Amino acid sequence: MSPDLSRLSLNQKTTNSWSLPQAIDGCVRAGLESIGVWREPLAEIGVDKARQLLDEAGLRVSSLCRGGFLTAMDPDARHATIADNVAAIKEAAALGTDALVMVVGGLPQGSRDLPGARARVARAIGELAPVAGDHGVRLALEPMHPIFTADRGVLATLGEALDLAEQFPADQVAVVVDTFHVWWDPQVEAQIARAAGRIASFQVCDWITPFPTDALLSRGMMGDGHIDFKRLRAMVDDAGYNGDIEVEIFNADIWADDPDDVLTVMKQRYASEVLGD
Repeated sequence: MSPDLSRLSLNQKTTNSWSLPQAIDGCVRAGLESIGVWREPLAEIGVDKARQLLDEAGLRVSSLCRGGFLTAMDPDARHATIADNVAAIKEAAALGTDALVMVVGGLPQGSRDLPGARARVARAIGELAPVAGDHGVRLALEPMHPIFTADRGVLATLGEALDLAEQFPADQVAVVVDTFHVWWDPQVEAQIARAAGRIASFQVCDWITPFPTDALLSRGMMGDGHIDFKRLRAMVDDAGYNGDIEVEIFNADIWADDPDDVLTVMKQRYASEVLGD
């Protein structure tokens, strides 16, 4: 009996060399039903053309990556960031996804004020949340592993992301459960249960060792590292999440492989490592 791949989604970063039209075609060849879109390749063809290609392919968009980077102190930079995030909300709505993944940003250059950066994130989310709600989009806060706190994400745990999300309606602000970022957390089971009704995206990739020189490119294919995906998937399922499961991998070796071959392995590993008994 063939595995059920109906929830499996290709996050574009996993096949980083493909343009959005190429990724759409690749998903069709692989028999996938959804794709996680990134804004940079989306901008290359425009939202209208992208929506046309997605509709013709019969693909749904599991999420749009990414909004965020909300920690700027300079008023002009902050104004530009808010405007860019409003644009991202409108792009997500136009693509038919309710999940805008938010990488909230790290410390501004030269700053060591972590509480101040987190306060600016909260203030920006407060401004953006009603806009998102008006467009049927949820700001999906992605907590990031603490190794990225300085430069990418000052929200370091799922609990911390929920502390912020719970200040807003669940149809405006939600969270991302990314296995790479949360697998290590001793509180992960309790926090995923707490996130019931606020999980906008579930992303999977493995934690591999030894780390490459560039920590950003340290994500592995499921089964190549240390994460118990079935356990985490069961937690997310128990929390009531029944949406798409995105495979999002940043890895130079995987990016260098033939993308069609990557999708073949991805489907096999999803079946054995994420779905398997």
